[in-house]
Amino acid sequence: MLEALAAARPPVARLGYAIAALVLLLDQLSKYAIVQIVRLPERGFIEVLPVFRLTYVENIGVSMGLLRAGSDMERWALVAATGVIALGVAVWIARERLRADVIGLGLVLGGAVGNIVDRIRLGYVVDFLHFFAGERSFWVFNVADAAISVGVLWLLVRALGAEDKGKV
Repeated sequence: MLEALAAARPPVARLGYAIAALVLLLDQLSKYAIVQIVRLPERGFIEVLPVFRLTYVENIGVSMGLLRAGSDMERWALVAATGVIALGVAVWIARERLRADVIGLGLVLGGAVGNIVDRIRLGYVVDFLHFFAGERSFWVFNVADAAISVGVLWLLVRALGAEDKGKV
C-alpha cells in the first residue's frame, strides 16, 4: 500500500517538502534568535535602518493581526483551521507535477507550519520584522509570514499565466 502511494507521488513533491522544512527551520531559528539571543521582548524594538526595525509583537491573530483569537477556544480553532489548510497544501504538493508550483506550495506549507508551531507552543505567533516610512507603519511580520506571502504571490502569478503553465 505504501509503495503504491510513494509510486503515485510525483518526484517533485520532495522538493516542496524540502522547501517547507527549510522555511520552518529558518522561521523557528529566527524567532529563537530574536527572543533568546537578541532578547527583543525585553527591548521592545531595535532600529536597524531608517525604514526598518525589529519590533517584538505577540500576534494572537491570523495574518497581520486580523481575526484575533482572544480565548483558548478561538486559539485552538485557529490552530485547527490553519492545520487543515496546511494539510490541504501538503496533499496538493504530493499531487502537483509542476516544479514551479511545488516551490510556491512549499513556501506556503513551511510558513503555515512555522506559525502553527508558535501558536501551539506559545499561544501566539512571534512577529518582529517591521518596515515603515516616516509616520506610515506597515505590519509587523516574521519569516513564516513572508514565505506564505511570497508563495501565494508566486502561485497567483503562475495561475494568471496559466497558458504557459504546461512548459515548466
